[in-house]
Amino acid sequence: MTQLVLFDDGLSRLRPLNDLRCVFDIRVGPLTNAERLCAALDSDAGALWVPQRLLALARDEHDLPVNTLGGGGGEPMLLVNGRLALAIEAVRTLEVGCALVEASSDDVIAARLMPGDARALLEDGVRPNTVSKVDDDVLLRRPWHFRSVRDAALDHDLELILGSVEEDADLPAEVMHIGEHRVVIDPSALVYPRVTLIAEDGPIVIAEQATVRPGATIIGPAFIGVGATVLEHAIIRPQTTIGPVCKVAGEVSACVFQGYANKGHEGFLGDSWIGEWVNLGAGTTGSNLLNTYGDVLCRQMPDTERENTGETFLGAIIGDHVKTAIGTRLMTGAILHTGCMVAQTAPVVGTVAPFTWATDAGHSEYRLSKFLHVMRTAMGRRDIEPGEAYIKCVEALASGVGDA
Repeated sequence: MTQLVLFDDGLSRLRPLNDLRCVFDIRVGPLTNAERLCAALDSDAGALWVPQRLLALARDEHDLPVNTLGGGGGEPMLLVNGRLALAIEAVRTLEVGCALVEASSDDVIAARLMPGDARALLEDGVRPNTVSKVDDDVLLRRPWHFRSVRDAALDHDLELILGSVEEDADLPAEVMHIGEHRVVIDPSALVYPRVTLIAEDGPIVIAEQATVRPGATIIGPAFIGVGATVLEHAIIRPQTTIGPVCKVAGEVSACVFQGYANKGHEGFLGDSWIGEWVNLGAGTTGSNLLNTYGDVLCRQMPDTERENTGETFLGAIIGDHVKTAIGTRLMTGAILHTGCMVAQTAPVVGTVAPFTWATDAGHSEYRLSKFLHVMRTAMGRRDIEPGEAYIKCVEALASGVGDA
């Protein structure tokens, strides 16, 4: 039996999405890339392969062999790049001894190899003699690429989730369901009276232990994750995924929340990706459309060239542990890297470097000892204690060791 190995090749410029997680743990829809790939390939992952900087973290967070290819015996292994957000048929039909490569980047998408050849590819980049090219761009390479796969990922994941629910339960009292698409509310979720669920254009799923407070409106397709809270009078617009244990208010449209983030007040966010342990101050508002209606240009890091994203609608990309002050304005395509504290009255434009303390006095370095204190406090509010591997990964990023 073929063993599935998910790998992080470390070749992309995806920061801040992958600063504190492997690429297969990124969320671009209700499921992570790993969960979606395993479901699409009808196989649990048997092992993981990650860059050295993420080795200890991956071993902490996954109960699987990491950077060890034992247990495969003499059977072939299917290696799949964790940057593949949506499985393609060519991966399923790969012959033994063959690799699948993205033509535009020359990056390996997948390979079906015997254990020795699999190790040679993962350790030393040695490819098999037989290589097939894929003309479409299918791998995530820049942080804004979440936007290009978001809708398909959401549709795929919702279909998968809905397929596991045989019969929809009755809605709670005084909850309004408008539209023909399905609304599935887990029995453990709490949906208050005067909530409106509009499923005219797509389904809505409210997962285990989630809470939707009175007066909130959710418009499908949308997903409210495990333990997440949608606060009073929030408007959750289509194509939105709220990851686990988030708290969301105001107007949110076509956003992806990785998890454990707070947007607890009024303000608009559209077409944005929000990392873990983010806290957005009251009135934080983002633009997702240029006044020219043109393509949004982004700079992945402060010292890289501006690139045309090909997206007309693109909001902010907000890395893990970012905090914004009240009334913060995020301009179209702004990228706030991991560990930023933004407390400036001027709009946030362009790209803010990791671990930046931004005020009207200018930008300075966020002192690591202070950052770690705030990080532990914020995570402790959710009864989570960061592990040693996580802390070391943060420290490496702050010192520049984690540049990627």
